[in-house]
Amino acid sequence: MKTTVAVFFGGRSVEHEVSIISGIQALTALDSSKYNPLPVYISKDNLFYTGEHMGDIESYKDMKSCMEKAVRVVLVPSDGRVALIRYPSKRLGSNLVGMFDVALPVVHGTNVEDGTLMGLLEMLGVAYTGCDVTSSALGMDKYAMKAVLRQAGLPVLDAMVFTGRQFAMDEDDILNRIEQGLGYPVVVKPVNLGSSVGISLAADRAALKSAMDTALGFSPKALVEPAVQNLREINCSVLGDIDDAQSSVCEEPITSHEILDFSDKYLSNAGEAGGEKSGMSSLRRRLPADIPDEMEKRVRELAVKTFQALGCSGVARVDFLNDRESGELYVNEINTIPGSLSFYLWEASGMNFARLLDRMIELAFKRQRERQALTFTYETNILSGVSFGGAKGAKKA
Repeated sequence: MKTTVAVFFGGRSVEHEVSIISGIQALTALDSSKYNPLPVYISKDNLFYTGEHMGDIESYKDMKSCMEKAVRVVLVPSDGRVALIRYPSKRLGSNLVGMFDVALPVVHGTNVEDGTLMGLLEMLGVAYTGCDVTSSALGMDKYAMKAVLRQAGLPVLDAMVFTGRQFAMDEDDILNRIEQGLGYPVVVKPVNLGSSVGISLAADRAALKSAMDTALGFSPKALVEPAVQNLREINCSVLGDIDDAQSSVCEEPITSHEILDFSDKYLSNAGEAGGEKSGMSSLRRRLPADIPDEMEKRVRELAVKTFQALGCSGVARVDFLNDRESGELYVNEINTIPGSLSFYLWEASGMNFARLLDRMIELAFKRQRERQALTFTYETNILSGVSFGGAKGAKKA
């Protein structure tokens, strides 16, 4: 009997469209001899929709028509599976639209990848691929991630973080503190976004102010860190869990700017949307990266240590910053659900996309079995002795 895999994509995120591409890439790569793929689209107002046409990238070129044909659903747990129930319901006939056994979240950015969707799936009690709530949240918050990695002895850049309110209340003080603490040049980024959205390089005070405004337009907090000189970026994917994980070959993104930005990742050489040459798979890169063998070994070791220090599962991509002259290497960030699920890195490592998804699903069921062995409730009669003195409600002031 085939396993029904619900592929979730979209969501209220600035990376909404990128997620659609990544999600449909995964949906079409699932081995049809083993799985029944089920598309679940999350709209920009966080509503769930499904429909056979929603697994076709062409449908999203006319969003109005796409949504008119879609069925809005709510998720209802059912003995370890999840039912998709039509909403609003019909008066006559069945409102059961579908059922799934395991969820495959392919979402990017805040309100979804940051642990929000994983929390819902946890409450539904269904197996799901990828990171859990904690590791997803840590991976999204760049400052919290640095703190955990530093504690684990991994090389990360120093950083400062400021809220939008702090910056608005005393802009000059914040700029002074950055100049005194980090100097120039610095990189300013939203603390909890991916896809290089809102990131700027600042080499003077005017540029720093503009960069802070940009970052705080996307996130409640801005992170500031020193810019690595003679920069080379190196990425490496990791597959597994905290018990056992393996690294992929390394890649070196090729950027047309001083730092890799959204246009480099998704708009240059974009290819056919939804195809193997779209999304992050279309990024211009050197694959494998043109780096010495010792550095590649070091990157791959650090990638696995980063993945496991954060408690990750499934597939992730760890991005590194390297100073070409000094040789210094830093963990920049982890992408807990990388664009295109980094399938291109695994193909270059000898594992095709279908097998990558197989492994992710295997890991999802492994975690589900482990969680089912834990105790989450404790039988007591504590409520039998509780009394509020006969009051039916709290007294009004």
